[in-house]
Amino acid sequence: MIVTVTLNAALDITYKVPSLTPHTTHRVTDVTERPGGKGLNVARVLAALGHDVTVTGFAGGDTGRTLRERLAGTARLTDALRPVAGATRRTLAVVDARSGDTTLLNEPGPPVTPAEWADFLAGYEELVRGGGVTAVALCGSLPPGVPVGAYALLIRTARAASVPVLLDTSGEPLRRGVAARPDVVKPNADELAELTGAHEPSQATRDARRRGAHAVVASLGADGLLSVTPEGTWRAAPPSPVRGNPAGAGDSAVAGLLSGLVTGLPWPERLARAVALAAATVAAPAAGEFDPGVYDDVLPRVVVTGTATAA
Repeated sequence: MIVTVTLNAALDITYKVPSLTPHTTHRVTDVTERPGGKGLNVARVLAALGHDVTVTGFAGGDTGRTLRERLAGTARLTDALRPVAGATRRTLAVVDARSGDTTLLNEPGPPVTPAEWADFLAGYEELVRGGGVTAVALCGSLPPGVPVGAYALLIRTARAASVPVLLDTSGEPLRRGVAARPDVVKPNADELAELTGAHEPSQATRDARRRGAHAVVASLGADGLLSVTPEGTWRAAPPSPVRGNPAGAGDSAVAGLLSGLVTGLPWPERLARAVALAAATVAAPAAGEFDPGVYDDVLPRVVVTGTATAA
């Protein structure tokens, strides 16, 4: 079982309009509403790949109830979200059908009280120490009230239980989390630059690993992934750009990395799976989903280059 943590879950709402023009009125042609937040997106992709997944984090208010109702129909997914008094946030994506561009509006998360945080920690520790957990993913931003070092604490708890951890966040939570020595971190180029001060991806990825991460996989957007690991250094790129909505592509890449980790794939194959899933998500209607046909088409054509570390 894989555990994904989403401390700042969301109800994702996607509007499609023929053409997005500022300062005008728009007629929405299509609306989708799905559970969101990075860890929930990761979990839904993992479940679709056939993995058993437990999701935890926070959910509250009418939005939280709707989110949990939508999760209830997902096969292979167990809901272990903890209640909070505040309302779960919403995110709004407006997709321009003509250009394919997406505009995102993200609400702040609900304030979390010390008692609610303590309740979550107790549940999380019970999960990771209860046996049967093959990996943990810590994903996304922190809601108000959660300590900035939260991910570092969760990493140490998982490591104490000998459970591998993947971290996907940004800013100060990323800096503190990396110092707690997660097994994998997956920042994008901007997050890497903020963490290390280096803007060249290869240098920044090596610098991030020296800060404590066992392996670093950097997302380069349409150019794929760059990884620095104890086993070697590789770059994985899709065979061609995929047109569509990029929201959630990075989360699907995380799902691919986790799937490869728990099934024991070597790093080049993990990266190929991650890149193919990201491309298939760009072609799908919303985050947390992927187009199986695109995935099957892209996977054997992902280009992976690099070198293994000498034994």
